[in-house]
Amino acid sequence: MYWLSRHRMLLLTIAVMVGGTVLCAVAAGHYAWRRALGEESSQVQRQLQLYGQGLQQRIDRFGTLPQVLALDPDLLHALRVQPSPTERQRLNLKLQRANEVTRASTLTLVGHDGVAVAASNWDQPTTNVGENYSYRPYYRQALAQGRGRFYGIGMTTGVPGYYLSQAIEEDGKRLGVVVIKVELSALEQEWLSSPDVVLASDDHDVVFLANRDSWRYRLLRPLGADERREMLDARQYADRTLQPLRARTEDVLADGGRMVRLLDPALPQPMLWQSLALPAEDWNLHLLHDASAATAAGRAAALTGGAAWLALGFLVLFIQQRRRLAKHRLRSRRELETLLKQHAQELRTAQDGLLQAATDADSGLSRSLEHLPQGVVVIDRDLRLVAWNSRYLELFRFPLDLVRVGRPIEELFRFNARRGLLGPGPVDEAIERRLNHLRSGRPHMRESEKDDGTVLEIRGNPLPDGGFVTSYADITSYKNAARELRSLADALEHRIAERTHDLDEARREAEQANRYKTRFVASAVHDLLQPLNAARMFVSVLRGKLSDPAQQQTSDHIDAALAAQDAILNSLLDIARLESGSLPTRVQAFRLGPLLQTLAREFGIAAQSRGLVVDWVDTDAVVVSDEALLRRILQNFLSNALRYSERGRVLLGCRRREGLLWIEVHDQGPGIPDALQGEIFEEFRRLHDGQQRGAGLGLAIVDRIGRLLGHPIRLRSQLGQGSVFAVGVPFGDASAIPATAPAPVLAQEPAADNPLRGRRVWVIDDDPHVCAASRALLERWGCEVLLADGPQAALQLATTATVPELVLLDVRMGDHHGPVLYETLAELWRARPPVVLVTAERDAGLREMAAERGWGMMAKPVKPPALRALMSQLLIRHRG
Repeated sequence: MYWLSRHRMLLLTIAVMVGGTVLCAVAAGHYAWRRALGEESSQVQRQLQLYGQGLQQRIDRFGTLPQVLALDPDLLHALRVQPSPTERQRLNLKLQRANEVTRASTLTLVGHDGVAVAASNWDQPTTNVGENYSYRPYYRQALAQGRGRFYGIGMTTGVPGYYLSQAIEEDGKRLGVVVIKVELSALEQEWLSSPDVVLASDDHDVVFLANRDSWRYRLLRPLGADERREMLDARQYADRTLQPLRARTEDVLADGGRMVRLLDPALPQPMLWQSLALPAEDWNLHLLHDASAATAAGRAAALTGGAAWLALGFLVLFIQQRRRLAKHRLRSRRELETLLKQHAQELRTAQDGLLQAATDADSGLSRSLEHLPQGVVVIDRDLRLVAWNSRYLELFRFPLDLVRVGRPIEELFRFNARRGLLGPGPVDEAIERRLNHLRSGRPHMRESEKDDGTVLEIRGNPLPDGGFVTSYADITSYKNAARELRSLADALEHRIAERTHDLDEARREAEQANRYKTRFVASAVHDLLQPLNAARMFVSVLRGKLSDPAQQQTSDHIDAALAAQDAILNSLLDIARLESGSLPTRVQAFRLGPLLQTLAREFGIAAQSRGLVVDWVDTDAVVVSDEALLRRILQNFLSNALRYSERGRVLLGCRRREGLLWIEVHDQGPGIPDALQGEIFEEFRRLHDGQQRGAGLGLAIVDRIGRLLGHPIRLRSQLGQGSVFAVGVPFGDASAIPATAPAPVLAQEPAADNPLRGRRVWVIDDDPHVCAASRALLERWGCEVLLADGPQAALQLATTATVPELVLLDVRMGDHHGPVLYETLAELWRARPPVVLVTAERDAGLREMAAERGWGMMAKPVKPPALRALMSQLLIRHRG
């Protein structure tokens, strides 16, 4: 019955372990798959928006060109009066020149009868001149509505494109149409770099753009009879065969995305399908993304969930086993204690009996010792046998004629010695040692193990009138149980040590993976800053050459976009440094009031341009923090407050609470739902979908800086009433504020308008784009750029005759390190010209080294005005 119960319990345990593992694996896998799929869907949506912006920008680039051409008097004259051959040729050349400037596909002038009067491709075999385009929708739309748009395949050229048309009017009468054709094949070439499938469909759901040929001219839905007739009349897709795109929807996501199985064209794995409407063109943009990464994440989570359940089950079993062992040990201890009590009681009884037996030995009363479980022997003061029991004879297997009353105990010792029971060493010494112990009359207790493994507990006590009584108890089973308990405890300790070692290994691997990730992010941001640096320099050069205010404004927009990208990359780098713990901190006491005043003044200017007001409350508090990192936290709070507030004011102030000084930023924005208040501190999380958007990194940096400095971050918000962001800072002592050194007095710039004119400058960088941009920028400032190239070219050119007056030097250039390369060049020059380190590195040690050597340092991407000021300062100081 007991065996059957144990068997049922084992089967139940196995069922719970297996069933729980399967359920945990399925639940964790499904949850992780849905979560990963949602994140990938959001990423696909952002990618799709970028593709849509690129497509719209390409179209908008040519959007105003037909309107401008419609105002041309030559085109109006050609429609008003039939042009002569000479006039027609001049008109063709004019359209050809305009087409070369705009880089469109073709420009065509169509008369009121639909026949092309002139075209930019007049000299091509597939010229549009003389062709009748009255059936084309863009022609009909322009005559009816003033302008038109239509995508189709050119009937003359056979090349597909997007047609933009504008009616040419005179006195309210539409005389003809000017048409520009924009080819979008270059956009498809750009899409080829994407591993995803990118499609664009028209208002009939016909795919006309795709980065894979097999997807082009596919129908996303069946066409009606009217739609087919309309497309045939317009000859939109010429003789192309429109095949259906067959797909089966397997799941629909919350954001509108779909998981589909593609049947024709066939794809082996399910795809995530996201669509984006382009209302201006009445098109739809589609992106099909391989979601196998989400599936892999689900599998990994399933394995992790199953493993976690198994680990939990084994932990429960381990704890249960330990409890059983503890109960077993307790029970064994109690049994041993009971046995020892019983043994002690029996010994006391035996001793009483021995004393009585010793007194009455001559009377033959030694039979009273027979009931004792121990072997007992009694000797008198002359060390002769007085009494014993049969258990004593059994333990030592003495011959019957050897043991008798009056026999000296020494003879029994010698008999045992001959059998090796007294241990190694001289026999006489062992016997004498035992006899002296008996003569001394001192009680004793010891354990002795025989050759057959029997363990005896030997207890001796003196008799009142002299003599000695000795008992021999067999404790072999007790010793074996204790030995087994010790072995089990050692095994458990060994298993615990192994599990602890495995956990330490897993922790070290996780920390190493985090360090690898941090180094990868820092390296990737460094590589991204290189082309961004070159782009900002080229924009600065371009702006100096533009005279048109509109073009200058466009240049300013480009520079602002590059600056925003620079801020995102620097934020990513800051997050990587915060996660790796490599961001240095300088925590000290300082007065908070000047910092709040500076921030209020800086953000007050930005607030005025948006119709907002920044108020602040002064304070004389002294706090302990890193002033630069605390400024970063408050800048992000204020930036978010201005970004999401459309009216009212923003308040910056302090509050003493809970032993800390809480610096708070109050806004009157839309507020944040409770469900999102924890998520906004994650990377790439935005507060809402308003027009004023950030990169979603500011609050993530705030959270990490707060943890680095030990400053708690709090948020209170109510929908429709605004939000309060706060950071808690410990108070400091005014006497602990370090004394600030006076600012160094710099040499005054000479009176010349351009101190850089004619100065010899070297630019050393391993990025050709940065070198080209730096050369263009420096030459515009009047510098003589002797070198703008990489480290190898600099080593080849460096001589005493080519010493520059200033060097712009990158730090990390493949196998070359900038400061080390400079020392080699200085030996070749036999001179040490001043240096400006232009680098994407954010190493505090590098900045300290530059300060010690008197070098300048500029972080990429470079701001040209700041670079010019730093170069002028170094040249003036070096010359002085």
